Parts: sequence; C-alpha cells; structure tokens
Amino acid sequence: MKSIGIAIVTLMISLTSCQDMLDEIPKDFVARNNYYKNEADAQGALNGAYNALSKEFYGIDNYILSELHGDFLNGRGSQAPISNMHQLLDQQNIGRASNQWTRLYQGINRANAVLDNVPQIAQMNEGARTRILAEAHFLRALAYFELVRGFGAVPIKTRESTDLSDLESPRRPENEVYELIIADAMAAEEGLLETVSGTGQASKSAAKMLLAHVYLTIGNWEAAAAKADEVITSGKYQLVNVQQPDDFYRIFGSNTSSEDIMSVHHSETIPSEITNFLHMGNNIPYNYSSTGYFAWLPNMNSFIGEAWDENDLRKPFNLYTHVQNAAGEWVPLPATTPVLFKKFITNNSGLSTYSVPIYRYAEALLFYAEAACRAEGGPSALALERLNMIKRRAYGHNPATPSPVDYAAGMSETAFVDVVLQERAYEFLIERRRWWDLKRTGKAKEAFAAVGKNLIDERLLWPIPENEINNNPAIGQGDQNPGY
Repeated sequence: MKSIGIAIVTLMISLTSCQDMLDEIPKDFVARNNYYKNEADAQGALNGAYNALSKEFYGIDNYILSELHGDFLNGRGSQAPISNMHQLLDQQNIGRASNQWTRLYQGINRANAVLDNVPQIAQMNEGARTRILAEAHFLRALAYFELVRGFGAVPIKTRESTDLSDLESPRRPENEVYELIIADAMAAEEGLLETVSGTGQASKSAAKMLLAHVYLTIGNWEAAAAKADEVITSGKYQLVNVQQPDDFYRIFGSNTSSEDIMSVHHSETIPSEITNFLHMGNNIPYNYSSTGYFAWLPNMNSFIGEAWDENDLRKPFNLYTHVQNAAGEWVPLPATTPVLFKKFITNNSGLSTYSVPIYRYAEALLFYAEAACRAEGGPSALALERLNMIKRRAYGHNPATPSPVDYAAGMSETAFVDVVLQERAYEFLIERRRWWDLKRTGKAKEAFAAVGKNLIDERLLWPIPENEINNNPAIGQGDQNPGY
C-alpha cells in the first residue's frame, strides 16, 4: 500500500461536525450495505483511516503544539503564547488543540468503520481480512494514545458513529483508555505483517514500539523493556552510520532507511506537504525553501546551548548559524535570529521523499535502556550498551564498538535515567518527544524552571473542545480540564 503520508482515500467517510456537533459524526456517510462488498472496499476504508492520522493529524498543528510545549525553544507570532507556560492557551491555540481532537476522532471513527464492517464481507481473502483488521486496531490504538496524553480522560468510542444517537459518550478514566489502547495494540501485533511495502504502513514492529511506548508511559517497566527488546533482537533494523552531520539526512530523507520503523512520508516535489515544516524554523532561503516564518526560535539558554557538546554531530545537524547567499557565500544569520532549526530541511541530495518519524530504531534502544534500568533498579551492562550505541553514533563512531565517548558504568538508577532522557532530548529534537517525556517523568516543572519559566498545572492538559461540551449530552462544563 502507499505510505500513509500520501494515501489515496478511496472511501470518503468524511467526518465533520453536524452543525458543529460532536466531531466523530460523519456528515456524508457511505452506507455499509452499499459499500463493503469486497477486499478493495475494505482496503479503501482502511486507507481513509490512515489518511485521517497521517495527512490530517500528523500535520503542522500537531507539531506546533507538541514542540512549542518544549523547554528548548520559543514560539513567535501566533505561536508565542504556547511558550508562555505561566498562562493558559489563548483562543487561537485552543483552536489548534480542538483540531487535534477532531482529527483523532475522525481517525477513530474510520478505524471503527473498518472493524465493524470488514468482518461481514463474504468475498474476501482471509489473510487480507486479518491484516486490514489488525491495521485498524493499530490506528485506533495510536489515536487514543495521542488523545489520552494530550487531553487526559476522553470518550471511548469503539463502534462506528453513523447518526445523532451516537452523540452521547462520557469521558472515561485514563486507565480505561490505556486498557483499550493496550488491547488494540496487542490485537494489531497479532495480525500485522512482519514485512510491509513501506514504512507508512503499520507492521508488527510498529505495534511493538507502540506497546513499549505505552508501557513506558504508564510505568510497566518490564513489559516496556520486553517489547523494545523484541524489536531490537529481530535483526530487521540497524542504526544509520554517521560520519558528518548531514549523514543524518539518510534517516529522514528516505523511506528505505534501515532505522525507519514507521513514518509519515512527504514528497519534496509537492510543496504543500512539507513546506510548513520548513517554514517553522527558517526565516531566509535555505536550499529549496524560499521563504519562512521563523516561528520556532531555539532557546540557547537551554540544553541545546553551551551544554550541548560541539563534537556531537547532532548539534550541527539540528541547528545552523550560517546560510549560503545568492553568490554562494556562507554568511551568518541575522543578529535577531542567530541560530535556527535545521532538521526539517533536506540537503538537496535528490531524495524523493522526506520522513516525519512515528517510530525509529534509535528509540527502541532508548526505550529498552530506560525501561530495563527502572525495572532492575539500576542499569545493566546491556542497558548501558544500548544507551552507548546512540551516543557513539552521535559522535561519528561505530555504534557497535566501544568508544572514547561511552558513558561509564556505575551510574545509579536516577542518574542513568536522567542521562537517557537527555539523550532522547538530543536524538529526537523536533520529533514530538520532549514535552511528552517531561510529562510522563514528572520533570516538566523542573525543566522549565531551569530555563527561567514557570509552568502552571493547567498547561499539563489541553482543553476539551467547546463544541464537544456543548453538544455531547454526557459531557458538561464541569468535565472541562482545569483552567478552561
């Protein structure tokens, strides 16, 4: 199948609000009796579920909210209020959060449509049916994971919404949402393919990574380590070797990276798909990006400043201070924006796609290192080795061979976990990880205090959309998240 970033939706289960009523309800519903006849129909419905998450959810609004809740950057313009962690989100950014809710429930409803209707298709290959249902379970699990992390308790919808009688749905406790996520992810793992046509499609490894991530989030350390280890020991992935900063583009610039487990893939030749990511971190031409908003400004007083070793190749890959002018000369950036982000800019290498990771192999190693250390009360030799593989690669060394930059043995559990979190911050900069890591570890206030910011408790959750409160009979204003 085509990667989820460019999936062609052959089934238009177009979920929109019914006069701004509950976002899960489809306006133009394709009746199951008229549509679900064969395998092609089932695949079309699945493509619609993929599209809701890839093009619609994993777009720029999601990155704006996730990244600008980080401690290493500040927003500019309409995004500046997100970085003001001492106050509530303003109306524009409340709208961005509401968009996330809408898009995730669109994906859930489309996945539910697959799960409700595909089992009844008579003329269908059973292997294809199993795979399609497993992928729908994966997509629903992924959507609920994004919802519960962002909004906390949320309505649980496990049946396709087809009319107004489906509006009523109360918020359910977070533990119930996680129970559904785990059940769905396990069902997905059981039925997904080992090898898929492209990393835009869910595979068994993607389900294992999702499970490891969920288990790490809820503190089931043993299960998190076990799932990450299954991915690592499968032998299907390896770290991309790096000798110079731009070698990291081999991870993000291709859908054939040895490190890519699951990604949204964007075409460099279709500006609308990638341009926003380029614009967010840039204010002058850089390679094929001709304009920019420079809306994400690095906070060089944070860990990405002097604390970040200049010999770490990830630093010049992620940040830049000079740009090439029309005469081909390298000149400094303006004094007003002396440092900008560089990861979402390609190096004009002729690559045809650009990957925005959902999961990559480096994270399996760091999932394992953290979870195993927490489970065992301290870092084992294996946990230390897998952490060191990430650091070695970052300095241009062979990941599989001891190096002068290795972390030494003997760290306490707390010290080791802190080092893992720091490596995650460097490794996954601008990959939607930092805020969620700070939240799940309870270190958010400490991290923001370190850069001179006060984080209020109300910012730990996004507000429930007003349309949901106004039109869902099971949710009232008293159910709103604190402060909103």
